[in-house]
Amino acid sequence: MASVSTIVDYTNALLEIAQFSDYCPNGLQVQGKEEVQLILGGVTASRDLIDAAIAARADAILVHHGYFWKGEDPCITGIKYQRIRRLIEAGISLLAYHLPLDAHAEYGNNAQFGRLMGFQTDGGFARRGNIDIASYGHLPEPQSASALNERLQAALQRKPLYIQGHDRPIRRIGWCTGAAQGYIDEAAALGLDAFISGEVSEHTYHAARESGIDYFAVGHHASERYGVMALGQHLSRHFGLEFTFKDLQNPV
Repeated sequence: MASVSTIVDYTNALLEIAQFSDYCPNGLQVQGKEEVQLILGGVTASRDLIDAAIAARADAILVHHGYFWKGEDPCITGIKYQRIRRLIEAGISLLAYHLPLDAHAEYGNNAQFGRLMGFQTDGGFARRGNIDIASYGHLPEPQSASALNERLQAALQRKPLYIQGHDRPIRRIGWCTGAAQGYIDEAAALGLDAFISGEVSEHTYHAARESGIDYFAVGHHASERYGVMALGQHLSRHFGLEFTFKDLQNPV
């Protein structure tokens, strides 16, 4: 058992949240009970995840997608009210880490995704401030697009959307989990054979075809499960806590 303030201070420092200009606050977003023994992890702090935490008698929730995004209505009404009311009534703290969890070299979404797929990391791109959000590297052996597509589907249990940009084998590859399809131009400028992200836009098709880069959209949720898993397991070991990851299905 550890205090929520101790856990938050440690995690904020570990992920270096002060280095990021983000779309939302990182760290403790909703305060609950002070002592924490069980943390429930998930991708998004949805009502279903909150209800699962209540059922599990969790003391805190750890997510990648929390609340209070820039540009949204700041009033606590409707869906936001229902979610926050449940958290407060149950005394459950909400810890959310967005870009810091994407970019962390060990526990981040991109690092964990690359490790899951067996990619060799060579560097980063898509710079925000002094932080690279996306990663690039290479495959141990060149692969066809169809072979990589099959590997992605097997690892993520979700069929990717594949856009062909060329017909050569894939060796040099870039990836960025979540809604990072806008980085395809930077990936192409690096001379990469393929770029992988979570989501796809209409213009992504044309960018891939005209820039000569293969593109794989593997799912926002599917690609961003692994950072929370890795961070939660680390906190469990470091503080002697229980951690459980709740993988609520989301096809997007």
